[in-house]
Amino acid sequence: MVREQYVTTTQDSAIPDSVSEYIYKIGIYGWRKRCLYLFVLLLIVILVVNFALTIWILRVMWFNAEGMGLLQVQEDGVRLEGESEFLFPVYAQEIDSREDSPLLMDSTENVTLNARNENGDVTGRLSVGPDIAHGDAQYLTISSSDKMLFHADDKEVVVGTGKLRVTGPEGALFEHSVETPTLKGEPSKDLRLESPTRSLSMDAPKGVHIKAPAGNIEVTSNMDILLHSSNGLILDAERIRMPRLPLDKKGQPQSSSARVYEVCVCPLSGKMFLSKAGHTSTCNESQDC
Repeated sequence: MVREQYVTTTQDSAIPDSVSEYIYKIGIYGWRKRCLYLFVLLLIVILVVNFALTIWILRVMWFNAEGMGLLQVQEDGVRLEGESEFLFPVYAQEIDSREDSPLLMDSTENVTLNARNENGDVTGRLSVGPDIAHGDAQYLTISSSDKMLFHADDKEVVVGTGKLRVTGPEGALFEHSVETPTLKGEPSKDLRLESPTRSLSMDAPKGVHIKAPAGNIEVTSNMDILLHSSNGLILDAERIRMPRLPLDKKGQPQSSSARVYEVCVCPLSGKMFLSKAGHTSTCNESQDC
C-alpha cells in the first residue's frame, strides 16, 4: 500500500493551514488476482505437457543426428531399413534394395508405377492388380547383364535368346506369319505343325529342309499337298514309299500272284496311280487321267 500526503498552504501565511491525507491502493486484488494466477498456472501446465510430448515423440520416432529411426539421410539419398507403409504417392528417381535382399512391393489393391515427362504427362505405366498385370509404354525391353532378351514395340517383337521354349500342352498359337531360321521339337516329343481351318505354307529363299532322323514325317491334308521347287530337287531319299496309291480300272490283278505294277503320273493334273505292269508302259491305256 502506498500512502501519499498532500499539504495545502495559503498565500498570506507560510504556516500550513490544514493537512489532508489521500490514500490510493495500487495493484490487483480480489477475483482478478485469482484469475491471473490461474491463467499463469495453466500456461505452465501447457508448457510442461508440450515439452513431455516432444520428448515422447523424439523417443518413439527415434530421431537422431543421421535421420529418423530406420530412415537415414545420406549424401546420395535416403536409406530406409525394414518394412514401411506409405499412405500417399511416393515420388523418387531411383529405388534400390540392399545387395543381400530383394525389393518387395506389396499392396491390398494394386501396385502402379508411372513415368512422367517434364510436362507431367504419363509416358509409361505398369499396373499389377489382383487379377491382371497391365502395362502401357511405347516399347518394352528386357535385358540381362550382357545382351537383350526381349523387345516389343508397335511394329515387331524380338526375342534375343538363342532358344525359345514353349512348354504349354497345346503349344503356341500364331494368327499370322512366323519367321524363324530353325524350328525344332524336343528330343522325346513330336513336332507338329497344324492349321485346322486354313492352309499351312512354308517358304524360304534358299530352301526348306525337313528332317526326322529318329522318326517319320507325316503330311496330312483335306485338300491338296503342293511341293514346289524353282531350282532343285523336291524329294531326296534312299527309299520313298507310297503304299496307298490307287489302282486304275484296268490294273486290277486277275489273281493274287500278279504283284508287279507301274507308277503312273498324269501330265496335266499330276495325279499318281498304279497300273499293271506289262512289256510296255500301260499308263497311256489307263482311264484315270
